[in-house]
Amino acid sequence: MPTRNVNLTDEQDAFVEAMVKSGKYQNASEAMRDAVRALQRRWQEDELKLEVLRKLVQDGIDDLDRGRFTEIAIQDLDAALGALAEDDAG
Repeated sequence: MPTRNVNLTDEQDAFVEAMVKSGKYQNASEAMRDAVRALQRRWQEDELKLEVLRKLVQDGIDDLDRGRFTEIAIQDLDAALGALAEDDAG
């Protein structure tokens, strides 16, 4: 298994040490591997969210290109946004 040297802040080191002492992990390496797994999951989730967001943006662009939109006068913008917020909340 590859070995890495990792520099932690005092606070991070104390946290890892507390996790080991509490019995949640057998040693610091196990705790750090779990932290890396959590980081991997977070990055994967972020990538999926970005993929969905990109698709939604493209869908919006496609709608604009097809003329599927409603123009709103600047003086009516606050009311229109309020109505959208109510629709999302309800």
